[in-house]
Amino acid sequence: MANSDQAELVFLPLGGVGEIGMNLALYGYGPARKREWVVVDMGVSFAGPDLPGADLILPDIRFLQAERNNLKGIVITHAHEDHYGALLDLWPLLNVPVYATPFTAGLLAAKRHSEPGAPDIPVTIYRAGETFNVGPFEFEALAVTHSIPEPVSLAIKTPLGTVIHTGDWKMDPEPSIGPLINEARFRALGDEGVLAMMCDSTNALRDGESPSEQEVGESLRQIIENARGRVAITSFSSNVGRIRSIALAARDAGRQTLVLGRSMKRMIDVATELGYLDGVPEFLSEDDYGYIPRENMVIILTGSQGEPRAALAKLARDEMRSVALSPGDTVIYSSRAIPGNEKAINDTKNLLIEQGVQIISDGDQLVHVSGHPRRNELKRMYEWVRPRILVPVHGEAAHLVGQGSLAAMAGIPEVPQVRNGDILRLAPGKAEIIGEAPFGRLIKDGRLIGDEEEVGIVDRRKLSYVGHVAVSFILDAKYNVLEDPELVPFGVPEVDDEGELLEDLLYDAAVGAVQSIPREKRRDLAMVREAIRRAVRSAANEAWGKKPIVTVFVTKV
Repeated sequence: MANSDQAELVFLPLGGVGEIGMNLALYGYGPARKREWVVVDMGVSFAGPDLPGADLILPDIRFLQAERNNLKGIVITHAHEDHYGALLDLWPLLNVPVYATPFTAGLLAAKRHSEPGAPDIPVTIYRAGETFNVGPFEFEALAVTHSIPEPVSLAIKTPLGTVIHTGDWKMDPEPSIGPLINEARFRALGDEGVLAMMCDSTNALRDGESPSEQEVGESLRQIIENARGRVAITSFSSNVGRIRSIALAARDAGRQTLVLGRSMKRMIDVATELGYLDGVPEFLSEDDYGYIPRENMVIILTGSQGEPRAALAKLARDEMRSVALSPGDTVIYSSRAIPGNEKAINDTKNLLIEQGVQIISDGDQLVHVSGHPRRNELKRMYEWVRPRILVPVHGEAAHLVGQGSLAAMAGIPEVPQVRNGDILRLAPGKAEIIGEAPFGRLIKDGRLIGDEEEVGIVDRRKLSYVGHVAVSFILDAKYNVLEDPELVPFGVPEVDDEGELLEDLLYDAAVGAVQSIPREKRRDLAMVREAIRRAVRSAANEAWGKKPIVTVFVTKV
């Protein structure tokens, strides 16, 4: 039997392993009954059409709440929403120290100011190259390159060994912003001995190496110089290096730059304050738009994922007050499509094409590059670090298995496959899944957070397929129908295939149901309500082939 008093080092993902997004990882040290924990990252995912009306998907932190007294802190690797976006909503449930880089802290503060009622989270600032302690863990922040300022990997040192949590990274020899990946330090840690590495798997199925951000900037520069009309470029707002490259390319082409979209402006404000946009000309305001010739204009804007309320979608629908596009203008998608967003993106593109706008995407020219490592970059990282254990994280099943195979072929001794909720013991002994923790998804819907049933998503999903019918009856003291009942259909067809009004058919079914119940039995109002509900659903099914949600009110006066 295992010694219950023996200290163990464990890894527990509650999000981001087996999926893209919603990254949340825990490291635990100590005996099983007295283990201390630290969280690395606390991100969100974005709701798709299967979650109608939902705003965000958050990780379920029941386990963290239960371990609140043993939780020593939260360390954020970088400021992408899928790594830090759940902090404002979930931190009040934990109230533990938070550690982040200056850019992440600045963006968190700006985000808080734009969300009424958001908590003021105290943040301890750290920078790449620094070390700091959180409970029994010693952290060293390692500079890496990615598609946002100040990304880091974390070397986590414990008495049972060193773990490297890579976060999001790539090997970019010419990044637009920030230092190169700290190869020397990764190699030194490898020489010292690394127990385990939790490694980004996003591009583990792609051969070769990711192009440099500098190459993308040069390609965008050429497109801007050769364009006849306006050039509008949509990208992830967090890609400050891309924003910088576009603004400088516009300047060199004799053009001025306008920024559209709240998240883009917020990101630029923080980046400007921290000096990441030094040397970039001042951006135009929307009021300047009408005074700038088409051939002198570049627009950087939100909406690369087809978001209906983002600036690009509004332009595509010609809904902006001061800004519009014209035939011959160019829109560049300097981004990739997040799985699930393809239809929304294509809908926006088609609206733009109908306006006579030229579309350039990543498949046409080099206008975007991923911030994640391809297979050759992964193999180089393995050579630098030489971990005993490689745990693929940050990816769907295909990505995790793909990196697992690559790592095994590279000679890494242990490559366990874990998924959200698995408790993986890293030391002592061989890596082994020793238990499971509760995990799942919470839905942010407006100001409320809960599971799908608690925030009404389950019923809302049904409503989106079959609509709703409300029926109201009033009975007098002798249980006669006192006045004409009311029936209100919503989201159901107007007529059946013979041209009969569906509302009339449902109304007749409801009245017939009540009339079929003897007056003395109508005292059971619950039975009457259920009889009406069944009759309306049955009549709808016969006429339409679907059963709507039916709400029945029966009142006795």
